[in-house]
Amino acid sequence: MFSKKTNEAKTSKVLTIIGEGVKIEGKLYSPGSIRIDGSVDGEIVAEKEIIIGKEGKVEANVKTTDATIAGLLKGELIASGEVEITSTGKLYGNLIQKDASLTIEKGGIFKGESILSENKEIFQKTEKPGNTSDTK
Repeated sequence: MFSKKTNEAKTSKVLTIIGEGVKIEGKLYSPGSIRIDGSVDGEIVAEKEIIIGKEGKVEANVKTTDATIAGLLKGELIASGEVEITSTGKLYGNLIQKDASLTIEKGGIFKGESILSENKEIFQKTEKPGNTSDTK
């Protein structure tokens, strides 16, 4: 009755929501997507996607596949997929990507450096924040 495919679909849809008024300091890891409408300071790893809502304020180094920024992000963003800065979005910091897949809507702000990197290790998100293994 329950197939392996059904279980895989459930784990791939993990969504973490940081609501308006919520403040988090530290390291945040999600095997799925993260939506931030509150405030986060620290380090974020989202295996699938990060969405920063209009009221979201993030001061962190972020590593993800795709990113949509409608609020404020201050820090380095490493994304292996698409990055979109909406008309209300602001990104202050460097953006590191595999491909040049960046969209900035009219009114959106990007102050920093856009860097294309072929270093595959930088895009690996399987290491959870806080791991201190020195495997080289």
